[in-house]
Amino acid sequence: MKRNPIRFRAFLVMLFVVIFVGLFVIKLVDIQVIRASAYNEESVGKRSIPSTVLAKRGTITDAKGTVMAESVLRYNITVSPKNAKDFLRQTDRSEVTITPQQAAIEIGTITGQKPEEILKIIADALAQNPKSDFAYIKKAVDVDTFRALYALEIPWLFFEQAPGRTYPAGAVGGNLLGYVGQDGQPQAGLELAQNDCLAGTNGEEVYQRGADGIRIPGSTVTSVAAENGGSLKLTINSDLQWYSQQVLAKRVTETNAQWGIVIVQEVKTGKLLTVADYPTVDPNNVNGSDESARGSRAFTSPYEPGSTIKALTAAGLINSGAADPSTQVIAPYALTFPNGAKVNDAVPHGSWPLTLTGVLQESSNTGITQLGQALDAKTRYDYLRAFGFGETSAVNFPGESGGILHPYEEWDNQTTYNTMFGQGLATTAVQVAGAYQTLGNGGVHLPASLVEECVKANGTVVKPEQSKGTQVVSPEAARTTVDMLENVVTQGALTSVVQIPGYRSALKTGTAQQSDGSGKYGEKYIVSNAGLIPADDPQYVVYVVIAYPDGNTFMASPPVFRDVMAQVIKEYRIQPSTSASPALAVRF
Repeated sequence: MKRNPIRFRAFLVMLFVVIFVGLFVIKLVDIQVIRASAYNEESVGKRSIPSTVLAKRGTITDAKGTVMAESVLRYNITVSPKNAKDFLRQTDRSEVTITPQQAAIEIGTITGQKPEEILKIIADALAQNPKSDFAYIKKAVDVDTFRALYALEIPWLFFEQAPGRTYPAGAVGGNLLGYVGQDGQPQAGLELAQNDCLAGTNGEEVYQRGADGIRIPGSTVTSVAAENGGSLKLTINSDLQWYSQQVLAKRVTETNAQWGIVIVQEVKTGKLLTVADYPTVDPNNVNGSDESARGSRAFTSPYEPGSTIKALTAAGLINSGAADPSTQVIAPYALTFPNGAKVNDAVPHGSWPLTLTGVLQESSNTGITQLGQALDAKTRYDYLRAFGFGETSAVNFPGESGGILHPYEEWDNQTTYNTMFGQGLATTAVQVAGAYQTLGNGGVHLPASLVEECVKANGTVVKPEQSKGTQVVSPEAARTTVDMLENVVTQGALTSVVQIPGYRSALKTGTAQQSDGSGKYGEKYIVSNAGLIPADDPQYVVYVVIAYPDGNTFMASPPVFRDVMAQVIKEYRIQPSTSASPALAVRF
């Protein structure tokens, strides 16, 4: 039978179609059924983009709950350079083509950048990598800026949340708070020291992005939840801090001084209620201040404190039974000791017949050194260490100095005497305030503190360890020393300047020449006032330091001391004293 060629060709075509379709079906089944899961995972993996979910940094508040630092929402503006091309924008009447140049103008109008700056960012990214999919246009813009940019609907413009930090009170406490960088990492102050409390743990989410680089709506999945940071409560009274900073700034400016410090400390607890520095930093505008003003000199800048140390020498003498308030000494203007050490008072005078009380009132170097000889160098060194000198405070502030207190074995003949009246050693302001806290607290030295508590995001409250303190001198020796310091207020040269009617207060002045580092002393002084209020039952230390003022250096700090003390009385509603100040003999 003769084969029909037409039918045979049709058969072959049909056979080929059947085989081809069969192979296609087999491949389709393999892709969609057998290996569907693997292909799907691979496809999703290529489309899936991980994104960090930022944890919220905790707030910082003062002792009364006033917010001093808090997190705010910020956005980084990014671009996909490879996709930065013309796009269509739908208007009410038609579609309009928007070029990258026009988009750059629109973006820059909102961000404050020049269009060419934005285009250069895109061009530079493509020059490095023609397939570049990411570059920053601007970092840390606020919510209003984000919303305005988002409304432009530029398909190749993207937004990511960025850590933001704001300080509602500006420079108030800025020296203590510190600040964070644009990346949200702490740079200074308590932001750095207490980062374990404040920092959260970032989470992660994954979203899918189409070929055009745009996030697919509804595709976002959170894989790891973010954990927010804890809240930090300070011992600082922000109202008193603000007032102290204002008074201090005014006085430093008036006297053309270099810097100043005010400290208010609670006697019975060691809590620091105010640590004011001038000049200082506004954490909202760190670059607006000099680098030297971005920390806290109260912790980081040691200096020779001068005559405020005489009260501690006196307390040691009384505690050791080597002297009492009426112990007598002839104090000349200048004196040379047998070992060759030379000591003189601040201004020339004749020989003064002084009691120990009078030595403190007149702030006589020759008087305190003669009486201080009753204690050997080791004993006086041990007292100074017990009062808190020679080591950093319990605050452990970033960059904190322990000051300079050389071992007594290294003291030369001059240093042996100079340390009795506050030279030959260097201290921080926080250390001196702590020494006067000791005198006011019955001779018990308590660690200084700046942090009240940390409240974790889960509600757990973490408080610093409380110390029972160290008994440096007896309660009787401390009380007697405070009584002598009261006489400085009631009978001294500053009575009309520092005394507040109705309130008993105690005070010691310090006017210290500063060494140039080689052992030579020039004509530059750091002046200070250290005191207690109320003197009959000390509750607060007030300490003021002003560095290198012009004019009458002795009078640079007392007005600040008086004003801050008066504000402490108002703030804490201290009742007027009901008993009279002791009248101790100054001369014999």
